[in-house]
Amino acid sequence: MSKESGRFDRTFLEISDWLIDGALGEINLEAQFMAFCERLSDAGIPLMRGFLATRALHPMFVATTATWEPGGRQDVIRLKPDEDDGADWKESPLHHMLLTNCLDALYDLRTAGTWQDFPMLKALRARGATAYYAQFVMFGPAEQARRRQDACVLSWTTDHAGGFSEKQIHTLRRLGKRFGVVAKLHRREQTATNVVSAYLGAAAGQRVLDGHIKLGDGEIIPAVIWYCDLRNSTGLADRLANQVFLDILNRYFQCTAGSVLDHGGEVLRFIGDAVLAIFHVDGVDGYSRAARVAVAAARDAERRLADVNKQRLTDGEAPIDFGLGLHTGNLMFGNIGVPERVEFSVIGPAANEVARLEGLTKELGQRILVSKKFADLLPLAWRDLGPQRVAGVSDMMQVCTLPDAP
Repeated sequence: MSKESGRFDRTFLEISDWLIDGALGEINLEAQFMAFCERLSDAGIPLMRGFLATRALHPMFVATTATWEPGGRQDVIRLKPDEDDGADWKESPLHHMLLTNCLDALYDLRTAGTWQDFPMLKALRARGATAYYAQFVMFGPAEQARRRQDACVLSWTTDHAGGFSEKQIHTLRRLGKRFGVVAKLHRREQTATNVVSAYLGAAAGQRVLDGHIKLGDGEIIPAVIWYCDLRNSTGLADRLANQVFLDILNRYFQCTAGSVLDHGGEVLRFIGDAVLAIFHVDGVDGYSRAARVAVAAARDAERRLADVNKQRLTDGEAPIDFGLGLHTGNLMFGNIGVPERVEFSVIGPAANEVARLEGLTKELGQRILVSKKFADLLPLAWRDLGPQRVAGVSDMMQVCTLPDAP
C-alpha cells in the first residue's frame, strides 16, 4: 500500500499507537475522544467539529454523546431513555445511515445535494462547514451489532475551503476503527461495572470485579444497618393488578432505597419488598457519622413517602407505609450460596437483629425503631420504648424511636 493511503504515515502510526496504549490502560472514553480530536487537528486534519455517540447498558441513561470543537469547546451529554429518540435524532444523517445499513458516508456541503435533507447539516453549513464525514464502527458482525446497537458512531466536520481530501478521509476511517477498539473495550468494562453495581451495590460490585468471587470470600466490617419493609404488601399484591402493585412497589423503593443511595448508603439486597442496606463506618468518627447519615436518610424517606401519599390521596388511592429498623454492629460481608451460584451479601447476628427490630414496628405502632446500641451513637432526644422481646434474640432488646420531627 502506498504512503498516500496513510498506512505508513508517521503521524498516523503515532496516533494509532497512542490509541492502542489508551485501550490497554484505564479508559476514560470521552476524555480520550477529546484528546483524539486534538491529535488529529495537530496532525493537519482541519477539523471544525468531532462527534462521538455510544450506547450504554445503565439503569439511568441509555447513551452518551461527546462533541469537540477547536479552542477547548467540549460537551458531554448523558441521554436518558425519554431523550433518546427525539426529532433531532430521527432527522439526522446518522439515523438515515442506520436505516439504510450504511456504515460510512461523506457529504460535500459546498454544493447542493442530499445533505440538504438534514437540518443538522444545514446548520453546520450555516456555520461555514464544507464537508461532513460519519462512520459506524460495529462491535461484531454488522447485522448483529446493528440489531443490538452495539457500536460507536463518529462524525467529523471541516470548514476547510477544499473540504476533506481523499487521504484525510482514509486516515479518519482507519483511525476511527482503531478508536472503536477503545470504545468497545470501554463499553464492555462499563457494562460489567454498571451491571454488578446495579444488581449488587457499588462496593459489593467492585469487590466482585476485583476477583472476590469464590464461595466464602469476604471480610468482617463494622456498619450501620438499615432494614425496611412495605406495610400490608401481601394484601396489596392479592388485591391489585400486577402492574399496579409493581408501580406501588417501585414508588416505595424510591422513597426508601432511593433515600439510602442519595445519602451515600449502599443497598445490598431487595428481599421481596424489603430493603437491606448499610452505611459504611470509616474513620475516627465513623460510627456517629454513619448513624447521622442513616437518620437523615430515614427522615428523607418519610418526606418522600408523604409526597407519594399526598398524590395517592388526590387520586383517590389509599396511602402506603413502611416499617424501618436501624441497628449497628459487625457484619460478615462476602459470598454465600453454592459454588455455582453465589450472592454477595451481609450475614451475622446484627443483620438478623435489624430484621427482627423492623418486625417490632408493627407491634409497637411506630414507623421507625432503632436499637439502644444505635441510639447511643447520637445525642438526640430519643423516645425510649423500653426493653422488648425480639423473636430469635435471646436477650431483651432496648428499643427507641426517633424524636418528633422538628
